[in-house]
Amino acid sequence: MSLPLAATTETPPHTGGLLLLIDGTAGLLTVAALGIALLLFLIIKVRLQPFVALLGVSIAVGLLAGLSVTELFGTVQRSDAVSTIESGMGGILGHVAIIIGLGTMLGAILEVSGGAEVLASRLLNLFGEKRAPLAMGLTGLIFGIPVFFDVGIFVLAPIVYAAAKRSGKSILLYCLPLLAGLSMTHAFLPPHPGPVAAAGLLHVDLGWVILMGIVCGIPAVLAAWAYSAWVGRRIFVAVPQDMVEAAAEAKQAVIEEQRAQGVVPREDPVPLGTVLGIIGTPLVLILAATFSSIAFDPSTGRSVIEFFGSPFVALTIALLLAYYLLGIRRGWSRRSLERVSTASLKPVGNILLVVGAGGVFGAVLKASGVAQALSDTFNDVGLPVIVLSYLISVVLRVAQGSATVAIVTTAGIVAPLLSEGHHSQAFVALVIMAISAGSIFASHVNDGGFWMVAKYFGISERDTLRTWTVLETVLSVAGFVVAAVLSVFV
Repeated sequence: MSLPLAATTETPPHTGGLLLLIDGTAGLLTVAALGIALLLFLIIKVRLQPFVALLGVSIAVGLLAGLSVTELFGTVQRSDAVSTIESGMGGILGHVAIIIGLGTMLGAILEVSGGAEVLASRLLNLFGEKRAPLAMGLTGLIFGIPVFFDVGIFVLAPIVYAAAKRSGKSILLYCLPLLAGLSMTHAFLPPHPGPVAAAGLLHVDLGWVILMGIVCGIPAVLAAWAYSAWVGRRIFVAVPQDMVEAAAEAKQAVIEEQRAQGVVPREDPVPLGTVLGIIGTPLVLILAATFSSIAFDPSTGRSVIEFFGSPFVALTIALLLAYYLLGIRRGWSRRSLERVSTASLKPVGNILLVVGAGGVFGAVLKASGVAQALSDTFNDVGLPVIVLSYLISVVLRVAQGSATVAIVTTAGIVAPLLSEGHHSQAFVALVIMAISAGSIFASHVNDGGFWMVAKYFGISERDTLRTWTVLETVLSVAGFVVAAVLSVFV
């Protein structure tokens, strides 16, 4: 069963609010609409950093809905009083920060050690030139689990160039399956920020998120691969020679940077089994813990399984395995391991702040009664919660471009809808899949991923809209359809 989410059946009264301008459900809905409109305006038109925009809108919504300054910010007279902003930020980051941090360091070690190149090369040799697009898709699917989407493109793009150049065919045949794999894992599977943040906001065990991410994500990526094969035969895009040269220079720069960090690349490649084992270890441990809680009565054995299957412990074990098998055993110094790990965490700060601000937004919606008003209204509409979750996420995604902002905002809005029923963990995990699917719908010019794809693979803006944008839409719709169908049975 899903963990209970605190909710009230009627709008809570507030006294002492700075701007108590509204009253009743209609007023609260107006505040919600104005808040979301302001958020989109600040991100799209003002180009305000999403963390600042989310935090500012959270404060404005709280004040307009009747929360007092003390309720929002706490009071200097009582240092032990926890404000809505502090509880919202701390509640979500306490769950998400450790998982994202460990996952990021694990991905960095796999990247720097050459694990991605080994994975792609072995799969290309295994499937042969005729099935090279499938090999690239599987590479993106597997390597995308521990690394961020943009890192996956940076590391694997040179391999795509080589495969496309050797065949003389359109680069779309090779890059689109790879992108589908990277995008699916980024949207549907932990330890990526989106699903981890949604799991924290909706109080779902990560094992269920992983299970439903696999069940919904695999059919979605198969549909995307089918589209990739179809469109890749109809639109020819040559290998971008300037990017080939830039990739070679970038690779040399990475090697020099590694040497400066004390990492000396070895000639012999990393064993493929080692790469797969490290990537699969946390997934297997977390899933084992989830199933043990269902299949076994409380016992010492079950406690041991659940201990090792805790996301924190499972990811720590995988990271330590990577440190030893890909680092120390291959000649890395402890200092070089520390430098690579530390460098990998630098881009994470922005992600964590956006996720934390999303937690604040959700906390303000709940504390002010806006979330309950939204819940009552959505219930009156009559649409299933999983459909509403997808539609809200789609609108936010298309409007402002950020998948993370779409996920954390949607999760905060739909949380009260889930709290009113006794939903199982499996059902709430499927709702998360719907939210995640909506967050990748129709990537276009307001999404950084759109320009990254166009730049790295030499695709014109027009053709990027015809290929990448449609690919993301196929992934989104297919993933949602599977989640919606499964929700009927769980």
